[in-house]
Amino acid sequence: MMKLILALMAVITAAACTLASRGLFHLFQLESYQFRGYFRSVRRALGRSLLPGAALFGAAIFWFFILGWIASNWLPGLTGWPMLALYAVIMLGVGALLCRAGKRQKAKKALVMTPRMKRLFGLAPFAYLLIAALLSLLMLAMLPTRDARIGGVSMVLVLFPLGLPLWAALAGLAAWPLERGINRLYQRDAERILASRPDLIRIGITGSYGKTSVKFILGTILEEKYRVLVTPSSFNTPMGLTRVIRTMLEPGHQVFVAEMGARHRRDIRDLTRFIRPRYGLLTSVGPQHLETFGSIENIRETKYDLIRAIPQDGCAFFADDGGIVRELYARTADKPRRLAGLNRSEETDVWAEDVRVSPEGSRFSLCTRDGSVECQTELLGQHNIQNILLAASCALELGLDLRQIARGIARLQPVEHRLQLIHRAGGLTMIDDAFNSNPQGAKAALDVLRQFPPRRVIVTPGMVELGEGEADFNREFGREMAQAVDAAVLVGPKHTAPIREGLTEKGFSAERIHTVASLDEAMAVLRQLAQPGDTVMFENDLPDNYSES
Repeated sequence: MMKLILALMAVITAAACTLASRGLFHLFQLESYQFRGYFRSVRRALGRSLLPGAALFGAAIFWFFILGWIASNWLPGLTGWPMLALYAVIMLGVGALLCRAGKRQKAKKALVMTPRMKRLFGLAPFAYLLIAALLSLLMLAMLPTRDARIGGVSMVLVLFPLGLPLWAALAGLAAWPLERGINRLYQRDAERILASRPDLIRIGITGSYGKTSVKFILGTILEEKYRVLVTPSSFNTPMGLTRVIRTMLEPGHQVFVAEMGARHRRDIRDLTRFIRPRYGLLTSVGPQHLETFGSIENIRETKYDLIRAIPQDGCAFFADDGGIVRELYARTADKPRRLAGLNRSEETDVWAEDVRVSPEGSRFSLCTRDGSVECQTELLGQHNIQNILLAASCALELGLDLRQIARGIARLQPVEHRLQLIHRAGGLTMIDDAFNSNPQGAKAALDVLRQFPPRRVIVTPGMVELGEGEADFNREFGREMAQAVDAAVLVGPKHTAPIREGLTEKGFSAERIHTVASLDEAMAVLRQLAQPGDTVMFENDLPDNYSES
């Protein structure tokens, strides 16, 4: 009977741990089911990651010692099956409370019960049960007597929840072959759909920053001549593109514009083999996701994989940054190429003249070697003019004339959360740049903010995924911020410490720096700080796996 009771204890423990794993599975989802990213998130929020397992361990200790002592001293009949029933009530009850608390916890991006997440929750109890069984067998092999073995296995089950962050990762690993097979089936279906559309003009866009903006700009301009499908939001992974192709691509679409994101060395290569773009746009190369890439050289070569994939009857388009992208343009002599930049050079195909930027937008002359056209846009900042020029160079290649391009530019709307201008009641102007998380983009955002009249306030948690140089980048961000704002609200005391240092180095007074633990606290500070006529910029918004609160 004792063997059966121990087996049922293992089942109960596995079920309780599955309920308590909700927060850990949320981290796994936020990190796109990447194990290295998951473990980095666990380390960043070690206390929160260990709490569910510690709570279950505490419940098991309560049952094991307290109720065991009560049973042996006061209720001698409370053994065997009654004690097992109490164990089930306590462990499953605590697990359910932890799961419910996770559901109620406020999150910027809540856990989404996708089919993959449902499969993970379904597989987890079996994975946990197998791990517990293996640990128990190891304990049985080490102990000599029956009583010692019973005590040893019981102790394994009591201690088991303490390893929950690791067990959750192993459950994800167990699900990986199944998920890979399912993903491959969906992707093959998307490849079949693309293969049936040889007439479809396929365009790939990548870059460390600016690719989402350029994607929507290009899509809007091309709509002056074509029916265009642009990947929505930040759908830029193999499964994101697969979903778009399978559910959104219609026979009437003439152009498919695919954003291509990357966090690892071969990501763009894999996407180009899938999409097979005829045209490719490279927006930028910088230290975005340096933590996962490891080096700028890896980022450069990864982004250039898009250009490598462009066929001879296609064309490659480069934004003239005067740096790495310009060097990659010079390196591309084996296929048609175009260069777009704010300033004209001998090699520039599309450039801007008479640039006038203001808080209301921009006006400029879009120039080519064959003519020019006056353009105006509501988009903020010179960097967006650069994005427009890059998109325009592609549109010209696809047969649009300058008047069509100018009409498309006039219709451009700010991309949500990317320098999105919002006028609030009471004379307060807000600039939502929450989806910006790179040094170059942050500098461009500060350039935009300087165009607005004082007082200017910035709310930011800083930048992440910049590798070993992250503190230095944030410190420089603080130095530049000191010349652009009148007050700074820093979200997250630990992560924003370098920003505070940079502000202080430039003589920014401590009274104008407000450090808070969460965005809710930042909003409370703003309600006291902001005045009619102020401009408030929200620069970057870290996901929950980077939150300090």
